[in-house]
Amino acid sequence: MALIETVDLWKTYVMGTEEIHALRGVSVQIERGEYVAIMGPSGSGKSTLMNLIGCLDTPSKGSYLLNGKQVSQMNDNELARIRNEEIGFVFQTFNLLPRATALHNVELPLVYAGVPSKDREARAKTALEKVELTQRMTHRPNELSGGQRQRVAIARALVNNPSILLADEPTGNLDSKNAETVFRVFERLAREQGRTIVMVTHDKDFAVRADRRIALRDGRVLDDAPRGGDGEPS
Repeated sequence: MALIETVDLWKTYVMGTEEIHALRGVSVQIERGEYVAIMGPSGSGKSTLMNLIGCLDTPSKGSYLLNGKQVSQMNDNELARIRNEEIGFVFQTFNLLPRATALHNVELPLVYAGVPSKDREARAKTALEKVELTQRMTHRPNELSGGQRQRVAIARALVNNPSILLADEPTGNLDSKNAETVFRVFERLAREQGRTIVMVTHDKDFAVRADRRIALRDGRVLDDAPRGGDGEPS
């Protein structure tokens, strides 16, 4: 059974008298432990698909099964639990609290989950170890490089030990050196820890290093190729 399965997924927005079809019948399956890059030009539906997979939005038509369970049949409490515990989010903007240390920023999801202080600190330190930032845990965001800030954001996404890590253009605000450092973190999480990672990226050099790349165009799947496949996403 696939961890993520979308079947004929549509997302339509009504803008005045116009209908915008952000997704047009997208069907994909992503297995547990798979590392998938989603590519495509602006307006292709990449972020829309990511939001649906992350249970941040609902489809206009079609179905989404997460671990075999129909997401449309989940109530608000179930969806909130999945977003908090099963899915870790990493965005292009780091969304860190400027006055909080790296450690406290990583602890935040555990604070909201009501985890006791001692456990929070231990789990946050472990998450920072996974992104090789233990030596920076007392630093605030303005004392960190862009790459280090993004690694703090990745640690925060990992702290609840989620089943799925969703990353939307995580290297989009970084120079090439920091982008490479961050990308290696994702590679290590996928290869060494078996994390299920779905990453939206414009960077072909990074995308071809994933297990698989899915190219979208105009809300449809244009290409779905394994690493080393002949497909050439655009």
